[in-house]
Amino acid sequence: MKIDSIKNGIVLDHIKAGKSMEIYRYLGLDKLDCSVAIIKNAVSNKMGKKDIIKIADTLDINLDVLGYVDPDITVCYIKDGKIAMKKHVELPERITNIIRCKNPRCITSVEREVDHVFKLADREKRVYRCIYCEAKKSEY
Repeated sequence: MKIDSIKNGIVLDHIKAGKSMEIYRYLGLDKLDCSVAIIKNAVSNKMGKKDIIKIADTLDINLDVLGYVDPDITVCYIKDGKIAMKKHVELPERITNIIRCKNPRCITSVEREVDHVFKLADREKRVYRCIYCEAKKSEY
């Protein structure tokens, strides 16, 4: 399979195999008017298998989303066919409006305009807690 390189844009690399569609939805890449390539289960010496997303346009990427879904992702900004900048994401300390609190008694369930804010409670287990009711979110 041949996937062309991009001249200007962003490459999300080292995505855990199978997580690319989740990232695609979280970032709203379906709403873009540019080419987006998703490579699933690419062979990787380091990871065995990995996913890659190539976006043929420059845009603001929410690094907190990437860090929440997969903190091992590498974000490469491409300019004139070369890597202009490379960033490594990590688990964010706080995430806002990325996930929703499921506690029916939480203020976010009653007051619709209140932001859903979670703080990192346990980095090792990747546990987040709602700042309002302390409900736990640890699906990843």
